[in-house]
Amino acid sequence: MPDVMRAELWHAMADAAGLIRADGSIGETIYGEMTTLAADTGSVNLGQGAPGTDAPSDLIEAATTAMREGFNQYAPGQGHHEFLAAVAEQRRRDFSQPVAEDQVLFTCGATEALTASILALLPRGGTVLTFEPFYDAYPAAVTAAGGSLVTVPILPAPDGGFAPDWNLFDEVVAASHPSIIIVNTPHNPTGFVFSTADLKRIGDAAIAADAWILTDEVYEQLVLDGGVHVPPATAVADPKRVVTVSSAGKSWNATGWKIGWVIAEPRVREAIQAVKQFLTFTSGGPLQIAVARMLAEDGGFVDENRESLRARAEVLVSACRSVPGAHASIPASGYFTVMDFSELTDLDAFAINERLAERFSLVGIPVPALCREGSAAHQAYRASIRYSFCKSPADVDRAAQLFRSLAAELDQDPDTLRS
Repeated sequence: MPDVMRAELWHAMADAAGLIRADGSIGETIYGEMTTLAADTGSVNLGQGAPGTDAPSDLIEAATTAMREGFNQYAPGQGHHEFLAAVAEQRRRDFSQPVAEDQVLFTCGATEALTASILALLPRGGTVLTFEPFYDAYPAAVTAAGGSLVTVPILPAPDGGFAPDWNLFDEVVAASHPSIIIVNTPHNPTGFVFSTADLKRIGDAAIAADAWILTDEVYEQLVLDGGVHVPPATAVADPKRVVTVSSAGKSWNATGWKIGWVIAEPRVREAIQAVKQFLTFTSGGPLQIAVARMLAEDGGFVDENRESLRARAEVLVSACRSVPGAHASIPASGYFTVMDFSELTDLDAFAINERLAERFSLVGIPVPALCREGSAAHQAYRASIRYSFCKSPADVDRAAQLFRSLAAELDQDPDTLRS
């Protein structure tokens, strides 16, 4: 059998995403590992950001109707006309972002959109700058494109929220001359929402570096604190350099459908499509039509989903904040709270997570797994775990009870989590 290591790209991508174990074997993503840990320990799995409530019945009915209407063969490479038009209209209606149909590209979820964009737009040897913690697909895609990744931390702020290190951002841009700046807003896992002023700053830096701005806006509809999501393309001085990525999965509880999109200037969209068509070519024909009809109808599900998430966040975060000595963030957006255990123990987040799984049936995602080893963010979140409140109300209620049990035990024995 030929040596699989003759072609090393797959291994380099796995390594960039943190999948290479100390013994050299290939592990699962951190999400897969934590799902296994939860199953093995009978824990509540608050790890992966997969909704525990179902997609709206109207969306499911729309998919069934589309199948019966015959949308079951290959869709056009760019996407069905109805889908492209609906995305363009949704951006205009919800975010005042002017979009033409020839700027929209259907993708098999946001991950493919991000990967195809990086492969299309990053020169060999180029640099990508992103904010940290980050989605683990970013470094894998950058490695596949033959580039390097530099990061700027989003750190806990004195007001209890989060904020990027803007001084370091300026330094990194000047030193690295990035070809692409990735902006994940609302940000996973912190829930930080970049303001118009923040985005203008990034836009000016991109102009100075002659960089693309690649956005990751999958939580765009899920701002929970009364604020608003500002698409970078509506805030920067040169919107033509912005490539917008989003998807239907988070807002409509349909992550398994993998319905995403790219919005870019037509020539840029064509370049990204040239890469994407050799990844999946096309997929999800009837699901594209179903999502298009949901986008067009704007039937109120997103508002209901946002309110439901806000209620579940209150239940979980309140219980997390009852744990003496721990600090849980109040999420401004998205699916997650970040809980810092550093005042309670010298253990790192991975060890804390295992102990909580074994003793209290609680599993989350260690935040250092979403950081570069040795970075400022890696150190800042050394003992922090991301917990998801998008799970079912029953799971959230059970998790809240378990956190209160942890709080009660720590009241009796403050050394419960000590090393």
